[in-house]
Amino acid sequence: MANNEAATEPRGRGRPVVPEEELIAKIREASLSLLLSQGYSAMTMDAVAKQAGVSKKTLYRFADNREDLAEQIVRGWTDSFVPLFMQDAKTKDEFYQLLENNLTIMSHKVLSAEAAGLFCLLSSEFPGRELLLTRYQAGGIERGRALLTEWLSRHQAFLPLPDAAQTSDLLLSMVMAEPLRQIALKLAPPAPDYPVQARIRAAVALLKR
Repeated sequence: MANNEAATEPRGRGRPVVPEEELIAKIREASLSLLLSQGYSAMTMDAVAKQAGVSKKTLYRFADNREDLAEQIVRGWTDSFVPLFMQDAKTKDEFYQLLENNLTIMSHKVLSAEAAGLFCLLSSEFPGRELLLTRYQAGGIERGRALLTEWLSRHQAFLPLPDAAQTSDLLLSMVMAEPLRQIALKLAPPAPDYPVQARIRAAVALLKR
């Protein structure tokens, strides 16, 4: 993956410099739009650069190839989880309150229309699927699970189960798996309209018993 060193889109005559964060957001948005609307084969470096309105030279500062672009899409979603799991609870009540809050914020990303669209795409067969799936797993599912597992392990004293990794898997399965299936099949609306809060409260309540 390309090194995301500080960079800006080169200034044309009379054009303002575009901040790095804005460039990354434009590139990720263009990549996801092409991926969901036209498929993986259409998400070429040329097409992404054109849709994002950046030069190919700028694009290659942030990604070496389209596999990098695909991973950056899901890493962009899980980046927002990192600050959640930097907070530590001092009491059991605070722990469960933070857990419910963290799962709620995670669900709004995982159950979004964009995430459900990518899940549907990966459920089909197409050239390059295995590569895309590997990057999706690394930047999305595995990273989210690892963040939750590490946070749970720091609060092991408040957990009724000894295995933080298993607890993480169970929580994510209870909260995310069935809603994602329903959304993917268009049986339910995506987040934030999906009524996920009741599932989260039920999952957290099971841990308290």
